[in-house]
Amino acid sequence: MKIYKKLFTYVQEIKYLGLFAIVFSVISALLTVYGYYLIYKFLYNLIISTALSKAESLALKSALILTLGAIFYFVSGIFSHILGFRLETNLRKRGIDGLEKASFRFFDLNPSGKIRKIIDDNAAQTHQVIAHMIPDSAQALITPILILVLGFIVSMRVGITLLALTIIEAFILGAMMGEQEFMTIYQEALANLSAETVEYVRGMQVVKIFGARVESFKSFYKAIKDYSKYAYEYSLSCKKPYVCFQRLFFGLIAILIIPLVFFLQNLGSDKMILLELIMILFLTGVMFVSFMRMMWFSLYISQGNYAVDTLESLYEDMQKDKLEDGNINNFKNYNIEFDKVSFAYKDKAVIENLSFSLEEGKSYALVGSSGSGKSTLAKLISGFYNVDKGSIKIGETSIEEYSNEALIKAVSFVFQDSKLFKKSIYENVALAKKDAKKDEVMRALKLAGCDLILDKFPEREKTVIGSKGVYLSGGEKQRIAIARAILKDSKIIILDEAQAAIDPDNEYELQKAFKNLMKDKTVIMIAHRLSAIKNVDEILVMDNGKIIERGSDKELMSKDSNYKKLQEKYHSANEWRVLNEEVL
Repeated sequence: MKIYKKLFTYVQEIKYLGLFAIVFSVISALLTVYGYYLIYKFLYNLIISTALSKAESLALKSALILTLGAIFYFVSGIFSHILGFRLETNLRKRGIDGLEKASFRFFDLNPSGKIRKIIDDNAAQTHQVIAHMIPDSAQALITPILILVLGFIVSMRVGITLLALTIIEAFILGAMMGEQEFMTIYQEALANLSAETVEYVRGMQVVKIFGARVESFKSFYKAIKDYSKYAYEYSLSCKKPYVCFQRLFFGLIAILIIPLVFFLQNLGSDKMILLELIMILFLTGVMFVSFMRMMWFSLYISQGNYAVDTLESLYEDMQKDKLEDGNINNFKNYNIEFDKVSFAYKDKAVIENLSFSLEEGKSYALVGSSGSGKSTLAKLISGFYNVDKGSIKIGETSIEEYSNEALIKAVSFVFQDSKLFKKSIYENVALAKKDAKKDEVMRALKLAGCDLILDKFPEREKTVIGSKGVYLSGGEKQRIAIARAILKDSKIIILDEAQAAIDPDNEYELQKAFKNLMKDKTVIMIAHRLSAIKNVDEILVMDNGKIIERGSDKELMSKDSNYKKLQEKYHSANEWRVLNEEVL
């Protein structure tokens, strides 16, 4: 019952349907066995007593009772399926709610394909446990007991035969179910294969362009090999007991015939022996179905346990490292201070014991080699991650003390690859500010230099992005994202490689858009394009999670600094690129 207690917590509002399903399933089992009792009485009157009129009445009655039993089982299945589908839906909703509130570190450590497959596949597996196993488990537990009782009612010999069969099949069934630990390994291999398959399909463009073989995708190839190995091993472990199980049930009458040939004269009436064999044939069929239900019940319970444990572990991981919400809504100022901050991705330290401050209203640039901690620093300021040690303050107060709404309003983040939704241009911008007025949205579009974009389309701001005939360049998408940030009007602006999308056709408009966005704001720019940061108030050079230099472009270029070396490398690379383009 442990698994059902867990699952029912997700469907509290209709868990009574589970009770209805059990009750109707039990009634179905009682009616079914009673129907076979009537069949026995029918055969007794037909073969032994030769009371044909009574036999005819019993035949009709047994058919009616068995039909009624099937109807109750069907209704039980309806209740359990409604419950199962609601459970599946609620588990997916829980996953969506968790993703909405999950920490950014969670997304860094878990590929989107893996997350999606974990939620979808495991939610689907819990459906089987509820929709099929609730009615089947009641039948599987009650029916064999009732059948044994009916066997002894028919005759001692039938009862003993069914009892012996039950004991033997119980041992075989135990062997057929396999080890639970092995099932867990198998499930993990299947989950890993599903996640890797999604990532492989998403990278299909790379496969086509470079003609890569599946072996080159090592993690995907390994997942295939592991799953095939465990699936084959599990099948082999069940093969022998399952074959014995089927041979014993389907060949029972043939097995019994052998001693009957030798001892037929000492066993009493031929007609009674015939009746007993017919009833054994009928009742072993019912027993076979019950035992198969037990086997599937064990399998689905194991899968359900694994599924719900996996989902709950995922939900728990979503909330790890999440910045706790405070209740402060107002900022004294927008000065930013790092006080002995340390942060790591799993066991990989990115920032250790870092302290520095940024003054409000100024523009800053973070530069350094890849992996130096620039983007991590910006995400920590935004509250995307929770620090391991130390504190980050805005306006002399730790960001953990601000409400989530206040922090979201205070900080705007513009990424290199801005994401737009399949909605109108107007809606894509308006989502930045709840209850934004039309003139505010249109002003933001104008300040972001989007008028030229709107002029391209007959429906202007009502044009749906992603619809037929609507094509936007990287620079145009970036301008719409900047309009969104302008409308939000945050006091702290973080630009993470936001100028990387600049092309000759869009450069002038984008530069104007950035200028309007950055006006009277605290701006933190992350840039590999060093020509775009010369006019900021201060440049912070990072290396291995530390700030090794800071100052204006003029100050850092006037001495033998790391920044100067970066600028020289940048200009050298640009000259090399220009020369090679001229040669081509």
